[in-house]
Amino acid sequence: MKLVFVYNADSGLMNTMLDIGHKIVNPETYTCNLCKMTFDTFSENKKWKEFRESSDLEMEFLHRDEFEKKYGMKLDYPVVLKDAAGLETVISRKQLDELRTLDELIKMIRELNNHRL
Repeated sequence: MKLVFVYNADSGLMNTMLDIGHKIVNPETYTCNLCKMTFDTFSENKKWKEFRESSDLEMEFLHRDEFEKKYGMKLDYPVVLKDAAGLETVISRKQLDELRTLDELIKMIRELNNHRL
């Protein structure tokens, strides 16, 4: 069983550059709260990276185009899914949008893990 994190952004260098520009110029309209919490402007957030690397949870991180190609489905992004005998949403876009800090996201993931997903 693993968690699949899907960002509301597409992969590729050009898309990354556009995302960075959007975060800098107009951050209040950036449409991926998961991206905002887990990545700083140019790199992965240090606290998130430490959490991710120390967690016993298996995690997969995909951009929406990568997810749609791999799993053949479209969802409301960003989203966190549980992959165990099929995909199931465990943190919806609405829930992610309500989070204000990385600590809240980490707490939510720990709580999911404590309930053994």
